[in-house]
Amino acid sequence: MSRPTKANIVIDMEDVDKDDEMGIDATEAKTSRKKRSVVWKEFEIITNSGDMKARCNHCKHNLAYKKGGATTHLKRHLKLCTPRKATLVGKDKGPKQSLLSFDVTEGDEMLSIFKYDKGKVREELVKMFVVHEYPFRMVEHEFFTKFCRSLNPKYEPIKRQTLKHDCMKMYISEKESLKLALAGINKISLTSDLWTSNQSIGYMCLTGHFMDSEWKLQKRILNFCPLEPPHTRLAIADSISECLIDWGIEDKISTITLDNASSNDLAVRVLKENFEAKEKLHFGGKIFHVRCCAHILNLMVQDGLTEIRDVIENIRESVKYLKLSPSRLYKFNEIVKSLKLSTSKRLILDVPTRWNSTYAMLECALENKSVFSRYKERDYNYKWLPSDEDWKRAAEVSKFLEVINDVTKVFSGRKYPTSNLFLRQIWKVRKMLNDMSTDNRDFVKRMTLKMKEKFDKYWGECNLVMAIGAVLDPRYKMKLILYSFPKIYPADDFQRHIDDVRESLEFLYKEYLSVDSQINSSMSSATYDSNPSQAKKQKIDDFDEWVITNSDIIPGNKSEIDMYLDEGVYKPGNEEYEDFDALNWWKANSLKFRHLSKMARDILSIPITTVASESAFSAGGRVLDQYRSSLKPETVQALICMGDWLRQDFGVELASNVENEFMQEG
Repeated sequence: MSRPTKANIVIDMEDVDKDDEMGIDATEAKTSRKKRSVVWKEFEIITNSGDMKARCNHCKHNLAYKKGGATTHLKRHLKLCTPRKATLVGKDKGPKQSLLSFDVTEGDEMLSIFKYDKGKVREELVKMFVVHEYPFRMVEHEFFTKFCRSLNPKYEPIKRQTLKHDCMKMYISEKESLKLALAGINKISLTSDLWTSNQSIGYMCLTGHFMDSEWKLQKRILNFCPLEPPHTRLAIADSISECLIDWGIEDKISTITLDNASSNDLAVRVLKENFEAKEKLHFGGKIFHVRCCAHILNLMVQDGLTEIRDVIENIRESVKYLKLSPSRLYKFNEIVKSLKLSTSKRLILDVPTRWNSTYAMLECALENKSVFSRYKERDYNYKWLPSDEDWKRAAEVSKFLEVINDVTKVFSGRKYPTSNLFLRQIWKVRKMLNDMSTDNRDFVKRMTLKMKEKFDKYWGECNLVMAIGAVLDPRYKMKLILYSFPKIYPADDFQRHIDDVRESLEFLYKEYLSVDSQINSSMSSATYDSNPSQAKKQKIDDFDEWVITNSDIIPGNKSEIDMYLDEGVYKPGNEEYEDFDALNWWKANSLKFRHLSKMARDILSIPITTVASESAFSAGGRVLDQYRSSLKPETVQALICMGDWLRQDFGVELASNVENEFMQEG
């Protein structure tokens, strides 16, 4: 077939008019063959002032065009075309435009090139969901995707299964990192407790407490694993042992803090025997088992309140009656306003098995005491108006519960040492009980007698962690022991407890001295063997090392513990006293007390409550809510543990009702 020429082409003038309107040469429109270059997908041919041009579809820029000519300049234009690059955002192929961003480092702004990293985005997404305990399904929500794309159009949505897989992958990675960190820790204290989820699955939480190289108190949830019933002593002991072996810290455990369940006592006995058989029992086992002090207080208060329930019954029924009807509550609040009383505190109905809620109910009711009698005048159906005697008794009970509440708050601290604060708080409780025992009112006597029985049951014998922790607080030393023990223990028994504290203090100190001597000896031997040419100099170094190591047993020289106790107590200013940090004091004096400071580090890091493990149950209740009750136990463990690790690393703290866990009925 011959190539067409102008002579044999018939042109329809109507078509020419249409093509002219579109800016296309009629001849070209009728005779152009199919263009093969990919650039023509993004260019169109137009006629501009009689000349043919190639117009970019993105920026509408006109470039030179010659029929059958080269297209190199058109390709070069596409590479540089800014509007075209913008349309390619989010696509895997084609040129990508580098975005500029500002990085702020130590207050200085630096211009850098931003590069979208899909892997980094997914990593941060996992951290966000784990730390803030968001449900996996949220990642598939339409407006969550819209929000992420408004931040960056390149965001690629993922499925909840993908997010879960990423979580488990990060959990394994974070666990290995924590294992390496724990390998450098000398002693670790444990807390543990049991919890039953809404799946009716029993979980055991095991938390490790230790001091880092910067003398900062650290805690990490190590396991949140299912525990099959029955929860016997062997089941609990075996589960804890498996966890310790998995983490490689079975030779680092110094103490374990548990509540007062009988199965826990037996489990501790099994663990203690296992550690002793393997010669891994620290401190001679003297302080291996620590009873949760907050739990003991809870048991003590609950026993006391059983004797005086009639005192608060009318107040409870009054509050219940008012809160059952919005109209009644409205009338009550109107009286509050007319009397110009504070409206910041609303009436609270207690949970009888939680003494702290009873305290809150009494506190609010006492503030509105005058309102109840006036409300009675407006509502003849109201039959539970407390008598004057009831109000007096309620005030006495509230005063007592206020002291217990303050003590519990001190015990429940998780970011500061508590073992050194324990003795002083217990002495306050004992003093209060002694004062109440002289009261002539029957209800006070009955309540006091019940609580004293529980106090003597658990603290009749000296708690060595409590006592040694107090001695290692430079504000107290032995002075607090000498002052408080005669008030806590019977007159014929307190001296025995004082002597026991001093002997245990010496025993623990000598253990640290012995360990340091062995380390120094092995280091000296290694140095000598590695460099025999310095044997002459090594003899002098050996002597110097011997003098340092054995300075505490040279006659006429005082040991570090004697020096510490003989110096007198440290007296911080009034403003500094309550915020005093014993760890900072020992860190500042670590060169002066080389061995004793190491002992103080480990003793002060021992928790006296199971708050850390209890707080995990609050998180467990949020993670395993009614909408996520199908999560597998291994997924629950990964979310709880990794959430705790990341929150510790980033300094994030979620609101928790953990204090209430201790105030439930024992």
